[in-house]
Amino acid sequence: MAANPTPAQAPPKPTWDPRKPDPFPLLRPTIRIRLTLLYGGMFLIAGILLLSIIYLLAANALNVGSDLPFKILSGQVASETCNFPSQPTATELNHAMNECVNEQRQHALDNLLSRSLLALLGLAVIAFAFGYAMAGRVLSPLGRITRTARAVAGSDLSRRIELDGPDDELKELADTFDDMLERLQRAFTAQQRFVGNASHELRTPLAINRTLLEVHLSDPGAPVELQQLGKTLLATNERSEQLVEGLLLLARSDNQIVERKPVDLAEVASQAVDQVHAEAQAKGVEIRGKREPAVVQGNGVLLERIALNLVQNAVRYNVPEDGWVEVTTELQHGHAVLVVANTGPVVPAYEIDNLFEPFRRLRTERTGSDKGVGLGLSIVRSVARAHGGHIVAQPREGGGLVMRVTFPI
Repeated sequence: MAANPTPAQAPPKPTWDPRKPDPFPLLRPTIRIRLTLLYGGMFLIAGILLLSIIYLLAANALNVGSDLPFKILSGQVASETCNFPSQPTATELNHAMNECVNEQRQHALDNLLSRSLLALLGLAVIAFAFGYAMAGRVLSPLGRITRTARAVAGSDLSRRIELDGPDDELKELADTFDDMLERLQRAFTAQQRFVGNASHELRTPLAINRTLLEVHLSDPGAPVELQQLGKTLLATNERSEQLVEGLLLLARSDNQIVERKPVDLAEVASQAVDQVHAEAQAKGVEIRGKREPAVVQGNGVLLERIALNLVQNAVRYNVPEDGWVEVTTELQHGHAVLVVANTGPVVPAYEIDNLFEPFRRLRTERTGSDKGVGLGLSIVRSVARAHGGHIVAQPREGGGLVMRVTFPI
């Protein structure tokens, strides 16, 4: 029996998030810092080796520790630096002069070493500064590419790098990036055109069908069977309209929001609660929660759709009796937070991610539920990402979910 293959490991997550400001930007191991340390370290090592070689050559030339090349047979020598004994013998005088000369040689070598170390330290500082400046000049095209990429991340696909200079690897990278942006812009323009055309082509026949069904249902003389069939078809048509609207909104919300205005999440959540209030009363679900002001920059209509979808789901997927939905807004750690919690069926933790997929519901796919079209949470996640935020779902003890949407302010 063959052994089970080892499952592929997920790639490691990046340790640096460009969306979060770095509290110590100079300590981040950028390419410029690494190149500076590399060039400066190589210069420092080369300087230390050169200094050691010069020191050894100088010590060898001065013959430190060797005897004098001459001998004194008799006489007396006076010196202000060396200490000679009075009335020494020839042997004592030779020994004293030998120690004096070696001491002076060692003093000269120590002086040479200390001055050379100071000079090496100064040159190392200059080398590091020069290496930092040169690394910045060499890597300046990468900074230009980064700024263009950030502008593109803000949905400005018209930006291009247009890097000039020698035909090296960085220019090749910039030209490749420009070609990719050109293709992305064409694809994005085609997508916008398709969404606009699909919006008209899909809504028109559904609106005509709804009008015809409403006209036939308004006829008091229509048979009961025909009225029942008309109501069924009208409900199906309404469901198709919701599906079309959800798909179009999902396609539009996948892009970054260009025009942003101040929007208070508390006001948005209150409007969503007002729209769902009647449905919640019919199901016996209590809506509560404290909504504090939390202003974000974004599109009010799309943010209202986030709150509406979450509150509708919380009301519809609830317990039959004594159910509640808690809707709160607040500011936490420099972020605006919208939290929608509810009672409801027990949701396994391993099924949380499936809830955000299109046409996926808890233990059902596409069919088997009349509570929605299966795009609510997909739209919520897409709109949150378009505003630079994210949504997290957590199961509650005893059943239900806690949906937490976080936006930057």
